[in-house]
Amino acid sequence: MTPPTRTSTPLVTVEELAEQLDSANPPLVIDARPAEQFAAGHLAGAVHLDLWGVSLIDTSPAPLRAFTWMVAHLFALRGVTPQRPVIVYQEDSGPRAARLFWFLEYLGHPGVHVLDGGIRAWSAAGHATTTAAIAPAPSTWQATPVTDRVASWQDVLGCLRDPGTTILDTRSDAEFTGAVARAKRGGAIPGALHLEWTHNLAPDGRFKPASELRRMYAQLGVSPHQTVVTYCQGGYRAAHTYLALRTLGFPDVRNYTGSWKEWGDREDLPLAGANGVPPADPAG
Repeated sequence: MTPPTRTSTPLVTVEELAEQLDSANPPLVIDARPAEQFAAGHLAGAVHLDLWGVSLIDTSPAPLRAFTWMVAHLFALRGVTPQRPVIVYQEDSGPRAARLFWFLEYLGHPGVHVLDGGIRAWSAAGHATTTAAIAPAPSTWQATPVTDRVASWQDVLGCLRDPGTTILDTRSDAEFTGAVARAKRGGAIPGALHLEWTHNLAPDGRFKPASELRRMYAQLGVSPHQTVVTYCQGGYRAAHTYLALRTLGFPDVRNYTGSWKEWGDREDLPLAGANGVPPADPAG
Protein backbone atom coordinates (compact mmCIF):
# COMPACT_ATOMS: atom_id res chain seq x y z
CA MET A 1 0.00 0.00 0.00
CA THR A 2 1.23 3.49 -0.84
CA PRO A 3 2.07 5.39 2.35
CA PRO A 4 -0.54 8.03 3.17
CA THR A 5 0.18 11.63 2.34
CA ARG A 6 1.65 13.50 5.30
CA THR A 7 1.08 17.23 5.30
CA SER A 8 4.06 19.47 5.97
CA THR A 9 1.86 22.09 7.66
CA PRO A 10 -0.28 21.94 10.80
CA LEU A 11 -3.42 21.76 8.65
CA VAL A 12 -4.74 18.67 6.87
CA THR A 13 -7.36 18.67 4.15
CA VAL A 14 -10.37 16.40 4.06
CA GLU A 15 -8.73 14.39 1.27
CA GLU A 16 -5.51 13.94 3.24
CA LEU A 17 -7.36 12.82 6.35
CA ALA A 18 -9.52 10.34 4.41
CA GLU A 19 -6.37 8.82 2.94
CA GLN A 20 -4.67 8.61 6.32
CA LEU A 21 -7.69 6.99 7.97
CA ASP A 22 -7.64 4.32 5.27
CA SER A 23 -3.97 3.50 5.89
CA ALA A 24 -2.46 0.72 7.96
CA ASN A 25 -1.44 3.21 10.65
CA PRO A 26 -4.23 5.75 10.98
CA PRO A 27 -3.88 8.82 13.20
CA LEU A 28 -5.70 9.30 16.47
CA VAL A 29 -8.61 11.65 15.77
CA ILE A 30 -9.91 13.93 18.54
CA ASP A 31 -13.28 15.69 18.37
CA ALA A 32 -13.06 18.98 20.29
CA ARG A 33 -16.73 19.93 20.07
CA PRO A 34 -19.30 19.93 22.88
CA ALA A 35 -20.42 16.45 23.95
CA GLU A 36 -23.93 16.83 22.51
CA GLN A 37 -22.51 17.58 19.06
CA PHE A 38 -20.16 14.61 19.27
CA ALA A 39 -23.09 12.37 20.24
CA ALA A 40 -25.14 13.61 17.27
CA GLY A 41 -22.47 12.50 14.80
CA HIS A 42 -18.69 12.38 14.50
CA LEU A 43 -15.87 10.87 12.45
CA ALA A 44 -15.68 7.12 12.83
CA GLY A 45 -13.12 6.15 15.46
CA ALA A 46 -12.79 9.65 16.89
CA VAL A 47 -12.47 10.16 20.62
CA HIS A 48 -14.00 13.13 22.39
CA LEU A 49 -12.19 15.79 24.40
CA ASP A 50 -13.79 19.16 25.10
CA LEU A 51 -11.43 21.46 27.00
CA TRP A 52 -13.43 24.62 26.38
CA GLY A 53 -14.08 25.33 30.06
CA VAL A 54 -10.62 24.36 31.28
CA SER A 55 -8.69 27.61 31.80
CA LEU A 56 -5.84 29.04 33.84
CA ILE A 57 -5.84 32.56 35.23
CA ASP A 58 -2.61 32.38 37.24
CA THR A 59 0.43 31.56 35.13
CA SER A 60 2.88 31.74 38.01
CA PRO A 61 5.19 28.70 37.98
CA ALA A 62 3.34 26.40 40.40
CA PRO A 63 -0.19 26.85 38.98
CA LEU A 64 1.14 26.55 35.43
CA ARG A 65 2.88 23.26 36.27
CA ALA A 66 -0.28 21.86 37.87
CA PHE A 67 -2.46 22.97 34.95
CA THR A 68 -0.02 21.45 32.46
CA TRP A 69 -0.01 18.11 34.29
CA MET A 70 -3.81 18.01 34.41
CA VAL A 71 -4.24 18.68 30.70
CA ALA A 72 -1.51 16.18 29.76
CA HIS A 73 -3.30 13.56 31.88
CA LEU A 74 -6.56 14.18 30.00
CA PHE A 75 -4.79 13.62 26.68
CA ALA A 76 -3.22 10.41 27.98
CA LEU A 77 -6.67 9.18 28.99
CA ARG A 78 -7.70 9.64 25.34
CA GLY A 79 -4.83 7.48 24.16
CA VAL A 80 -2.39 10.13 22.96
CA THR A 81 1.16 8.90 22.40
CA PRO A 82 4.07 10.60 20.62
CA GLN A 83 4.37 7.66 18.21
CA ARG A 84 0.94 8.21 16.67
CA PRO A 85 -0.07 11.37 14.78
CA VAL A 86 -3.05 13.26 16.15
CA ILE A 87 -5.70 15.05 14.08
CA VAL A 88 -8.00 17.48 15.91
CA TYR A 89 -11.26 18.85 14.55
CA GLN A 90 -14.38 20.78 15.44
CA GLU A 91 -17.29 22.18 13.38
CA ASP A 92 -14.95 24.37 11.30
CA SER A 93 -11.37 25.64 11.68
CA GLY A 94 -12.19 27.32 14.96
CA PRO A 95 -10.53 28.01 18.31
CA ARG A 96 -11.56 24.76 20.01
CA ALA A 97 -9.47 22.67 17.65
CA ALA A 98 -6.72 25.30 17.57
CA ARG A 99 -6.44 25.25 21.34
CA LEU A 100 -6.04 21.47 21.43
CA PHE A 101 -3.40 21.84 18.72
CA TRP A 102 -1.55 24.38 20.87
CA PHE A 103 -1.86 22.24 23.98
CA LEU A 104 -0.35 19.24 22.20
CA GLU A 105 2.51 21.26 20.71
CA TYR A 106 3.18 22.78 24.12
CA LEU A 107 3.13 19.30 25.68
CA GLY A 108 5.76 18.14 23.20
CA HIS A 109 3.73 16.01 20.79
CA PRO A 110 5.71 15.78 17.51
CA GLY A 111 2.84 15.22 15.06
CA VAL A 112 -0.37 17.12 15.71
CA HIS A 113 -2.60 18.62 12.99
CA VAL A 114 -6.00 20.24 12.56
CA LEU A 115 -8.63 19.24 10.00
CA ASP A 116 -9.10 22.41 7.95
CA GLY A 117 -12.78 23.17 7.64
CA GLY A 118 -13.69 20.67 10.36
CA ILE A 119 -16.55 18.22 10.25
CA ARG A 120 -18.55 20.63 8.10
CA ALA A 121 -16.00 20.28 5.30
CA TRP A 122 -15.81 16.52 5.90
CA SER A 123 -19.56 16.10 5.45
CA ALA A 124 -19.71 18.51 2.51
CA ALA A 125 -17.18 16.32 0.70
CA GLY A 126 -19.55 13.36 1.04
CA HIS A 127 -17.81 11.51 3.86
CA ALA A 128 -19.89 9.69 6.43
CA THR A 129 -20.18 10.30 10.15
CA THR A 130 -21.37 7.97 12.88
CA THR A 131 -23.05 8.07 16.28
CA ALA A 132 -21.22 4.93 17.42
CA ALA A 133 -18.68 5.81 20.10
CA ILE A 134 -15.62 3.81 21.05
CA ALA A 135 -13.96 3.74 24.44
CA PRO A 136 -10.48 5.30 24.20
CA ALA A 137 -7.53 3.16 25.23
CA PRO A 138 -5.56 5.21 27.78
CA SER A 139 -1.83 5.59 27.26
CA THR A 140 1.04 6.13 29.66
CA TRP A 141 2.27 9.22 27.82
CA GLN A 142 4.47 11.42 29.97
CA ALA A 143 4.39 14.81 28.31
CA THR A 144 7.54 16.92 28.09
CA PRO A 145 6.37 20.53 27.95
CA VAL A 146 8.08 22.81 25.43
CA THR A 147 8.48 25.97 27.47
CA ASP A 148 8.90 28.25 24.46
CA ARG A 149 5.33 27.46 23.32
CA VAL A 150 3.74 29.15 26.34
CA ALA A 151 4.10 32.58 27.96
CA SER A 152 3.44 33.48 31.58
CA TRP A 153 2.62 36.92 32.92
CA GLN A 154 6.26 37.23 33.98
CA ASP A 155 7.39 36.43 30.43
CA VAL A 156 5.08 39.06 28.94
CA LEU A 157 6.07 41.70 31.48
CA GLY A 158 9.72 41.03 30.76
CA CYS A 159 9.40 41.51 27.02
CA LEU A 160 7.32 44.71 26.87
CA ARG A 161 10.28 46.76 25.69
CA ASP A 162 12.03 43.98 23.79
CA PRO A 163 12.32 44.91 20.08
CA GLY A 164 12.67 41.21 19.26
CA THR A 165 9.19 40.38 20.60
CA THR A 166 5.76 41.18 19.18
CA ILE A 167 2.72 40.96 21.45
CA LEU A 168 -0.40 40.25 19.41
CA ASP A 169 -3.92 40.86 20.76
CA THR A 170 -6.47 38.58 19.06
CA ARG A 171 -9.62 39.90 20.78
CA SER A 172 -12.40 42.05 19.36
CA ASP A 173 -11.91 45.75 18.66
CA ALA A 174 -14.09 46.67 21.65
CA GLU A 175 -12.07 44.52 24.03
CA PHE A 176 -8.79 45.90 22.70
CA THR A 177 -9.80 49.54 23.18
CA GLY A 178 -11.31 48.89 26.60
CA ALA A 179 -14.85 49.72 25.51
CA VAL A 180 -15.76 46.21 26.65
CA ALA A 181 -14.07 45.01 29.84
CA ARG A 182 -14.14 41.30 30.64
CA ALA A 183 -11.78 41.56 33.60
CA LYS A 184 -11.32 43.92 36.54
CA ARG A 185 -9.74 46.39 34.12
CA GLY A 186 -10.40 47.00 30.44
CA GLY A 187 -7.76 47.74 27.84
CA ALA A 188 -4.73 46.06 26.38
CA ILE A 189 -1.18 45.05 27.13
CA PRO A 190 1.08 48.02 26.37
CA GLY A 191 2.55 48.01 22.88
CA ALA A 192 0.38 45.15 21.61
CA LEU A 193 -0.57 44.93 17.97
CA HIS A 194 -4.16 43.97 17.30
CA LEU A 195 -5.91 41.70 14.81
CA GLU A 196 -9.05 39.78 15.74
CA TRP A 197 -8.67 36.03 15.25
CA THR A 198 -11.65 35.85 12.89
CA HIS A 199 -9.52 37.47 10.16
CA ASN A 200 -7.66 34.15 9.87
CA LEU A 201 -10.69 32.43 8.35
CA ALA A 202 -12.36 32.41 4.96
CA PRO A 203 -16.19 32.54 4.77
CA ASP A 204 -16.39 28.74 4.44
CA GLY A 205 -14.77 28.20 7.85
CA ARG A 206 -11.38 27.15 6.49
CA PHE A 207 -8.16 29.07 7.02
CA LYS A 208 -7.39 31.64 4.39
CA PRO A 209 -4.66 30.67 1.90
CA ALA A 210 -1.15 30.95 3.31
CA SER A 211 -0.24 33.73 0.87
CA GLU A 212 -3.16 35.82 2.11
CA LEU A 213 -2.38 35.18 5.77
CA ARG A 214 1.28 36.00 5.22
CA ARG A 215 0.43 39.28 3.56
CA MET A 216 -2.08 40.18 6.27
CA TYR A 217 0.38 39.65 9.11
CA ALA A 218 3.24 41.35 7.27
CA GLN A 219 1.09 44.44 6.80
CA LEU A 220 0.35 44.39 10.53
CA GLY A 221 4.06 44.27 11.31
CA VAL A 222 4.25 40.68 12.57
CA SER A 223 7.52 39.08 11.49
CA PRO A 224 8.64 35.44 11.55
CA HIS A 225 12.04 36.71 12.66
CA GLN A 226 10.64 37.78 16.03
CA THR A 227 9.15 36.03 19.02
CA VAL A 228 5.37 36.44 18.77
CA VAL A 229 3.24 36.21 21.92
CA THR A 230 -0.50 35.89 21.29
CA TYR A 231 -3.20 36.63 23.84
CA CYS A 232 -6.97 37.06 24.11
CA GLN A 233 -9.27 36.63 27.12
CA GLY A 234 -8.24 33.14 28.22
CA GLY A 235 -5.86 31.72 25.62
CA TYR A 236 -8.51 30.30 23.27
CA ARG A 237 -8.62 32.85 20.44
CA ALA A 238 -4.90 33.35 20.99
CA ALA A 239 -4.40 29.67 20.18
CA HIS A 240 -6.16 30.22 16.87
CA THR A 241 -3.72 32.91 15.82
CA TYR A 242 -0.91 30.73 17.19
CA LEU A 243 -2.06 28.04 14.75
CA ALA A 244 -2.29 30.52 11.88
CA LEU A 245 1.28 31.67 12.45
CA ARG A 246 2.55 28.11 12.87
CA THR A 247 0.85 27.32 9.55
CA LEU A 248 2.98 30.09 8.03
CA GLY A 249 6.12 28.53 9.48
CA PHE A 250 6.71 31.07 12.25
CA PRO A 251 9.28 29.30 14.46
CA ASP A 252 8.79 31.13 17.77
CA VAL A 253 5.13 31.67 18.66
CA ARG A 254 3.90 31.53 22.25
CA ASN A 255 0.39 31.53 23.69
CA TYR A 256 -0.06 33.67 26.79
CA THR A 257 -2.60 31.27 28.20
CA GLY A 258 -3.59 33.45 31.17
CA SER A 259 -4.31 36.28 28.73
CA TRP A 260 -6.46 39.30 29.56
CA LYS A 261 -8.38 37.64 32.38
CA GLU A 262 -5.13 37.31 34.32
CA TRP A 263 -3.50 40.54 33.13
CA GLY A 264 -6.62 42.69 33.49
CA ASP A 265 -7.40 41.43 36.97
CA ARG A 266 -3.90 42.22 38.26
CA GLU A 267 -3.57 45.89 39.18
CA ASP A 268 0.21 45.55 39.52
CA LEU A 269 0.62 44.99 35.76
CA PRO A 270 0.83 47.89 33.28
CA LEU A 271 -2.22 48.81 31.27
CA ALA A 272 -2.97 50.54 27.99
CA GLY A 273 -6.29 51.44 26.49
CA ALA A 274 -8.37 51.65 29.65
CA ASN A 275 -11.89 53.10 29.29
CA GLY A 276 -11.76 53.18 25.53
CA VAL A 277 -8.53 55.17 25.23
CA PRO A 278 -6.37 53.68 22.43
CA PRO A 279 -3.36 51.72 23.68
CA ALA A 280 -0.24 53.81 24.01
CA ASP A 281 3.31 53.19 22.87
CA PRO A 282 5.06 51.60 25.89
CA ALA A 283 8.10 53.81 25.25
CA GLY A 284 6.02 56.98 25.15
